[in-house]
Amino acid sequence: MQDWPLFEVFIRSKNGLSHKHVGSLHAADAHMAMQNARDVYTRRNEGVSIWVVEARHITASDPEDKDALFEPASDKIYRHPTFYDLPDALKHM
Repeated sequence: MQDWPLFEVFIRSKNGLSHKHVGSLHAADAHMAMQNARDVYTRRNEGVSIWVVEARHITASDPEDKDALFEPASDKIYRHPTFYDLPDALKHM
């Protein structure tokens, strides 16, 4: 095998609404990655959709940056439903 790129594989299950990451594989191109992902990750007919993404195209946050990315939301309590008092007439909120 040459230096084939790494692809990340996402599958949407029959009962799911979103794709979930199921693993990675190396392939020469996206077409081969799709075929290999089907063979490796959907052997029991559990998927209805496959996404393959070359790993170099994914940008991820650094876990060390979590405070800078996620902490600013903690001081905005109005974004949480517990901030609001709802009238008793609203039964299904």
